[in-house]
Amino acid sequence: MTGLSVRRAGPADFAAVARLTVAAYEADGQLKDEHGYAVALADVATRAEHGEVLVAVDDATGAVLGSVTFVLPGTRYAELSRPGETEFRMLAVDPAAQGRGVGAALVEACVSRAAELGCSAVVICIRDGFATAAQRLYRRRGFVRTPERDWTPVAGVDLLGLRLDLRPGGESTVGQVVTAG
Repeated sequence: MTGLSVRRAGPADFAAVARLTVAAYEADGQLKDEHGYAVALADVATRAEHGEVLVAVDDATGAVLGSVTFVLPGTRYAELSRPGETEFRMLAVDPAAQGRGVGAALVEACVSRAAELGCSAVVICIRDGFATAAQRLYRRRGFVRTPERDWTPVAGVDLLGLRLDLRPGGESTVGQVVTAG
């Protein structure tokens, strides 16, 4: 995609990331019964401490258009990943920037990072009934439903597991340990 770069977020980006993440989740209706989730979404400094917060930036203006948190299994924000896998969380695109390929660029950055680390798969969860555009993006990218990883963190919030196999032919690497460089 021209005019868009993805890089690791720095402290100067955190306020913009917090604003756009909460705005994107609100626009999608996911914070109506939020159970305090907006506070977690806005706490970018803690996310960056326990994972990699990536931002998509408009090359012409420098504006942060979207963000995602990339995490390894066993870390604070990991929910579904098992040894040898990785996951991303809290993918959000500023509502004003949606439709420009920002989400796809962030997903590709996470998949590339997982491949760099030698991971066998990328896993994510999505809230059932929400984020329909994101669900289409994930399906197009090759993520498949893994119902055995569905879960409910709080009453009324049903999360669906998705997985993208990164191994040629889908070979399993269960038990492989992945460490960050």
